[in-house]
Amino acid sequence: MFKITSEPLSVESIIDEVNKSGSGGICTFIGTVRDSAEGKRVLHLEYDAYPAMAEKKLAEIAAEIKNKWGLTDVSVVHRIGKLDIGEAAVVIAVGAPHRKEAFAACQYAIDRIKEYVPIWKKEFFEDGEVWVEQSPRH
Repeated sequence: MFKITSEPLSVESIIDEVNKSGSGGICTFIGTVRDSAEGKRVLHLEYDAYPAMAEKKLAEIAAEIKNKWGLTDVSVVHRIGKLDIGEAAVVIAVGAPHRKEAFAACQYAIDRIKEYVPIWKKEFFEDGEVWVEQSPRH
């Protein structure tokens, strides 16, 4: 499943997509909205995307994971619209025979999403708002 949605994310249903009998491990990453950025208090975020293109790019990342680790059980769902503090913005689930590959592929997926997928984030503060460049933050 590679999806852009304005609906709240269901972590359990995303995990279910990769929970296969051959999986010895399922690694998940849940990116949530935090309450601060650059030393300022965040009120909420808004995400925007070109869904058809973003979903295509998510599928391409899954193909990269298949080529790199031989894994096909990958699911990524990213939310758009207004998100409040604590809400899930992105959920990635990777099923693999062994944990090492699951962890590596999951980290690879979030790093590639931030550098490659056309999703834009706007942070809202008490004194204004700013579009944030999507690049990997460590």
